[in-house]
Amino acid sequence: MAESPAPDHPTSEYPAVPDRPDAVEPAPAPAPEQIKPSGFARLLIFVGFVFALIVASCLGLRAMDVLPTFDNPFAEETTDRSQPVLLQSMRDLQRYVAADGTFQVIVDLQENRDNIPDFLINRRTLFVGSGTVETYVDFSGLSGDGLKIDEEKKTIELTLPAPQQSTAALDMERSYVVAEERGLFNRIGDAFRDDPGKQQQVYQLAQQRITEAARASELDERARENTQRMLESLFARLGYTTVTVSFASP
Repeated sequence: MAESPAPDHPTSEYPAVPDRPDAVEPAPAPAPEQIKPSGFARLLIFVGFVFALIVASCLGLRAMDVLPTFDNPFAEETTDRSQPVLLQSMRDLQRYVAADGTFQVIVDLQENRDNIPDFLINRRTLFVGSGTVETYVDFSGLSGDGLKIDEEKKTIELTLPAPQQSTAALDMERSYVVAEERGLFNRIGDAFRDDPGKQQQVYQLAQQRITEAARASELDERARENTQRMLESLFARLGYTTVTVSFASP
């Protein structure tokens, strides 16, 4: 009796697959090629590097105050084309400014037409004006009898003209328009023409009000006191013991 074959023992490996005669051996995987930039790309990289180097050098030299600063080419520029100043007159002043006062006035000027609504024709300007008025004594008006000197007694008597006030001078840096209202027709007219006389009228009214306020103030009395103290101190240094100062009636 034939002996039965021995049982197969388990194995941890798969059995080898016999080669097929028609099997094709797989081709080896191609090695990854290195991507190289083209000539144009290298040129761009070189140009960018050179430009960055130039910019960095310029910034460094500018920080060291070696290169001049470059301003904004679109910056606003103001050109002064004013004509030379023309001297119209010259005179010698023989007056002593003894006091001055600074005043502020609010001018509310309105121009309208009767029987016409304000929204059609109306102009109202609210203006704050600041100005200065000087009070002075004009020594050129001193007459012959206005100065009496006694050298033996060292006394002097002066009779001066009354103090005068100048016209108010507006300070445009401290004067400004608060509000302005215009009717429809006024707006249309202003769009086609400019009337500087309107602003001049407001300025003149502000000067007039400030001048009137200065006359009602105590500037004249203060000018008398300051002038008297100045003359007493001046002649006392010259050796005069008694100095009498009086003012003529205005």
